[in-house]
Amino acid sequence: MAIGDILYFDRPGPENTPAVVEAVRQRCAELGIEHVVVASDSGATALRLWEALEGTDATLVSIPEHAGFGDGDAPSLSDAQRRAQEEQGITVLVCAHALSGVGRSITRKFGGISHVEIIAYTLRLFGGEGLKVAVEVAVMAADAGLVPTDREIIAVGGSGSGADTAIVLQAAHMNNFFDLEVREIIAKPRQRAHR
Repeated sequence: MAIGDILYFDRPGPENTPAVVEAVRQRCAELGIEHVVVASDSGATALRLWEALEGTDATLVSIPEHAGFGDGDAPSLSDAQRRAQEEQGITVLVCAHALSGVGRSITRKFGGISHVEIIAYTLRLFGGEGLKVAVEVAVMAADAGLVPTDREIIAVGGSGSGADTAIVLQAAHMNNFFDLEVREIIAKPRQRAHR
């Protein structure tokens, strides 16, 4: 049996990013993790992680919001922000979100809730938005062939901007979603929203 520490934050938010980045760096070294995936809309969090992981064997995948997630047809990441990450060797993946996608469109148009949204809401119960996002970006990266599904990776998410959650997991593809295993929580907020 292994006993590990979990870094708990009083509240979600970007102020937790430096501690999450350090905890991810440390856990990568301890476990020999070779793949890290992070949700990063502007690329700022991805670049902070890249700096922390420099000198390790870990590769980094950064996933911003897809085009149309907010307003307009452009993804959240500008061309300049994308280039800044790619110049450092960070792989940037822009694609549909695994835990919303077309299901969100059906809900908006017809009401109700999709099966995928139930999964997303359930993940939020256990770890807030950051946990849901971390699981989601791991699935997205696995579907793109950017992270393995046969060994552990680290996934990092947040609640709006920055990072407040990090997990060790064995990823899975969308079509095998229930094979995904969250193995460790490295860091998470103790509550879901600012109060």
